Amino acid sequence: MIPQSFIQDLLTRIDIVDVVERYVPLKKAGANYQACCPFHSEKSPSFTVSPSKQFYHCFGCGAHGSAIGFLMEYSGLAYPDAIRDLAARLGIPVPEERQHHAGDGHKVEKFTSLTDVMARAAKFYREQLKLSAAAIDYLKQRGLTGEIAARFGIGYAPDGWNGLKQAFPNYDAAELEEAGLVIVNEAGSRYDRFRDRVMFPIIDGKGNVVGFGGRVMGVGEPKYLNSPETPLFEKGRELYGLPQARPTIRARDTVIVVEGYMDVVALAQFGVGNAVATLGTATTPNHVHKLLRQAEKVVFCFDGDNAGRKAAWRALEASLEQMVDGKSAAFLFLPKEHDPDSYVREFGVEAFDAQVKEAMPLTDFLLQELRSRSDLSSAEGRSRLIFDAKPLISRLQAPLLRLQLTKALATAAQMEAREVEAACGLQPLVAPARQTSKGPARGGPRRAPPPKLRRLLKIVLEKPTWSANLPVEVLNMDATEGEILRDLADAVDHGELPKGGMGMVLEHFRGSRHESFLLEIAQEVFSEKTDEDVLEKEFNDHVDALRQDLTTQEFNALSTKARESGLNEEEKRRYTELLAQKHRVKTSALAGSL
Repeated sequence: MIPQSFIQDLLTRIDIVDVVERYVPLKKAGANYQACCPFHSEKSPSFTVSPSKQFYHCFGCGAHGSAIGFLMEYSGLAYPDAIRDLAARLGIPVPEERQHHAGDGHKVEKFTSLTDVMARAAKFYREQLKLSAAAIDYLKQRGLTGEIAARFGIGYAPDGWNGLKQAFPNYDAAELEEAGLVIVNEAGSRYDRFRDRVMFPIIDGKGNVVGFGGRVMGVGEPKYLNSPETPLFEKGRELYGLPQARPTIRARDTVIVVEGYMDVVALAQFGVGNAVATLGTATTPNHVHKLLRQAEKVVFCFDGDNAGRKAAWRALEASLEQMVDGKSAAFLFLPKEHDPDSYVREFGVEAFDAQVKEAMPLTDFLLQELRSRSDLSSAEGRSRLIFDAKPLISRLQAPLLRLQLTKALATAAQMEAREVEAACGLQPLVAPARQTSKGPARGGPRRAPPPKLRRLLKIVLEKPTWSANLPVEVLNMDATEGEILRDLADAVDHGELPKGGMGMVLEHFRGSRHESFLLEIAQEVFSEKTDEDVLEKEFNDHVDALRQDLTTQEFNALSTKARESGLNEEEKRRYTELLAQKHRVKTSALAGSL
């Protein structure tokens, strides 16, 4: 585990322009630098690098990030490897945290400990693969090279009850059970969860190993054994192979979702590098939300049997609320006797790519499935079609896509589109609230924050240390922006953000629930010109205005309660105080106008 303090110090010493220019020829354009984007094809430059913000952004494809993010996207490096690459350029040794640290950061200590455990286990499994002729033969039979095995960090869990003792002399450590590596039975005996299996490490957005998938090499059940849910690992959020697939996903603007780890690795071996897999669970809304941030098109690739179609239908249901106009989801069903691995081996990459291009759009698959349940030659069957479609179409939040689906349903049911809308109780859609980094909304759209608070966050993104000057009432505002400002102020107070711009802030929040939301805000900030004097005045004005708004809200709430149910002694005291304050403001304003 690389200490956060080292990462922040590294970012203050590295210049993103120097990092990018090593791979992409940049030209000065005012205060910034420009080039044709390395992540998509274009004839005129839309890729911009800002030395003041330490951030890059492409106005064509939307690629953006810090110096670390650029190395990860361009070179396909894992998060720790990108940091080591930057440190090597400066000749700085990279420290590694191995021990618990005393203090108040209990949660951080536990996380550091578990990631260290998982990293050590992954290394052990990789070393064991070199010693297992059976595992090496199995991978060769599947057509995998040593290079692709190394790229995905594939390993082998030896056949024995306590193999991990070789890597962990303290085999009784609680962290081994908490990380899901060992099981403790009712009698209190401990044994390895993974035995005699080819091991596929699951890597998160920071490059940390958070879980494993173990595959049997012969006959055995289950075919895939996955890590359990742990403090590091949540199956419904992670996707296997995403860190390795990002460069190709960016280049092709398409991500392919398959069912097995081996499918991902085999496709990468044959040049299809934009495939990922869910982790022994059905596709979730969180998966779809993450995938649609990566590419314009998501293709779900399943077997053509009943199980494959059921899995596809679950993926469709998970996609409905996540779809936005301009993005697309499609479904590819391979012949029943094939999975992606076997198909690409028998027919080749070009044939597989052709199948991906011809994948069935989400609305076509939805209509096909609904039609199969009803007899459209009868009035009863057509009414059943609309009845079955109602709970699905009402979840679709993309206005234009919903309109197209409504028209298609109306044609199939021999109705007018407005009649379908009325029958399904559809309300006119407005642009949905921007999704927060917490993931898909649960129970309605996120409450819109005060515009002043959003603007304040933009200013602080450029001047992170100013967050330490924010008053507590602003930091405690109930909105995502308020949460982020609180976290930023806390980081500044603890010396975690001593200086630096937007790129440093984004790296500080990498992997957190605020990451995606901050990236959206950063893209808006990137196009804005920075004048420190103007920013400082705007910062102070917005803080004063927010404090006044909060005071007014509190006064109005107390006034309402006073009329309806009465105030207690503390509330009366506060009401009197606010009333006097309100009177002073009016008197001051009157004096200023004379």
